[in-house]
Amino acid sequence: MAKKLNLLVDTDIFIDYFNHQLFRDLFESGQFRVYYSVVTKKELLSKEGLQESEREAIQTFLKGCRLILLDQAILQKYSDLRREYPQAAKEDTLIAATAIVKKFSLVTRNNRHYRIFPDIILWFGTD
Repeated sequence: MAKKLNLLVDTDIFIDYFNHQLFRDLFESGQFRVYYSVVTKKELLSKEGLQESEREAIQTFLKGCRLILLDQAILQKYSDLRREYPQAAKEDTLIAATAIVKKFSLVTRNNRHYRIFPDIILWFGTD
């Protein structure tokens, strides 16, 4: 049995999957262990106009993925990155810190948000 690849998935990839069924292989192939940040959870569940049924569907789907909680190492890396790259959005910096500390590739379509961080491995979502 092949070992699953651990990936941190950015919010935009989840949204594309929910809205357009893009990136199905990522979520449905069984080849990947999908992780997500607390930032992604917040962004998905706090979307303006989200219906309660949509919120419940998102929460149910996320149960099949793995949430990465903040810990001291992630918070320290976040602090270091904020000092070094103050122009980066706080949420993106926290996701980048999570990927770097956990040594996971980050799957995103937002290349411009993350390419400034040299220690991050990016997978650019295309479908």
